[in-house]
Amino acid sequence: MFRLIVKPFAQGIGAEKVSAPHPRPSRRPAWRWFFPLAALHAALMVPLSLFALYHGWGILSQLASPAAHARELLFGFALAVIAGYLLGPLSQRQQAGLVGLWLVGRLGILEWPGSMLATLADALFALWLAGLLVPRFLAAKKWRNRVLSPLLALICLLAVVTLTWRYLDDMPTTAPLMHQSVLWLVLLMTFMGGRIISPAVNGYLLSRYRMVGAGVQPRVESALIGLLGLAPFLMLWGALRPLAAGLVLAAGLLVLWRIVRWEPGLCRERPDLLVLMLGYTWLGIGLLLLARTWWVPSHASSALHVFTIGALGTLSSTIMLRHVILRARQRPESERALVPLAGLFATAAILRLWALDAGSGWLVVLWCSALLWSLAWLLVAWRLCYWLAQMPAGRPVPTRPGN
Repeated sequence: MFRLIVKPFAQGIGAEKVSAPHPRPSRRPAWRWFFPLAALHAALMVPLSLFALYHGWGILSQLASPAAHARELLFGFALAVIAGYLLGPLSQRQQAGLVGLWLVGRLGILEWPGSMLATLADALFALWLAGLLVPRFLAAKKWRNRVLSPLLALICLLAVVTLTWRYLDDMPTTAPLMHQSVLWLVLLMTFMGGRIISPAVNGYLLSRYRMVGAGVQPRVESALIGLLGLAPFLMLWGALRPLAAGLVLAAGLLVLWRIVRWEPGLCRERPDLLVLMLGYTWLGIGLLLLARTWWVPSHASSALHVFTIGALGTLSSTIMLRHVILRARQRPESERALVPLAGLFATAAILRLWALDAGSGWLVVLWCSALLWSLAWLLVAWRLCYWLAQMPAGRPVPTRPGN
């Protein structure tokens, strides 16, 4: 188990290159449940948030604030994706317990007598997830891989701390804490996205062109960890915010430079790799926009929605589909939904940015963005169910590099 989860990150190779032992009959991979549930949750949550915020649905009062909407997507949806990708095979009891806690936790957005139970379940899910994941990466040999332990622990801790917003009035720390949560998630996406894209591109270039690609680029990765790990702390003090903006600007440029070195022009026959690199590009664009908002005060939600809609939507949907397709012994580039999905997420992100300047039609633009996001995730859920149905019953075979 430890080798299956940690080795891809410790050696800088893709998870699909590892020949994983077949789990015992009593153990099932966590993604079989968490990936489809996360996709359905993402599809439903944004329209429900808009109903709660702007159309006065009393039963959704716990969702009727921007902070509650953001918390549900970050610590409901994103944590489910993290759980599905990193947990690996679990016993049936563990899987039932984690999935049950996550499902009950999602009921916390409703105004009902059991809301305290839902809050407790949500907190227990985050703590249990941290207890399973954090120790695994502490044993990594390289410091860049050990960074995952405190990072995952911090994200799970924030998931618990932000639950207090349901029982306290809006506090001055609410917005900064939400921004901190997004920035830590950006660091996680930057690190894990690089560890997934690099070996996949390398394997393809090696098999197609007999050339070695840029790979993980450890110096760039180390710089990104340092820049994105320091910036969230500096942004808390107004006097140091220009310095934080400089760090974020440098990180955004490094992300874009990293993509250039991956040679996207040579991957025209691999739409799955191009879409992954597009999702990574959204991270770079979001970091540049964030640097601008810290230098020239403006609405910070512009950069945050580039991260959550463009980057998180594109990266997580593609990673989930590739993960399931590879385990169905099929080729990810055969999935025709990947390019339309990238278009849906890109259009949703652009519309969300435009809504700030759309004048009297801002709510219509918001709804268009939300519906495109939901349509994309319903398409992901459908394709996940399709590929799960194609899953072979026998022992999984190791995949070739670049496939």
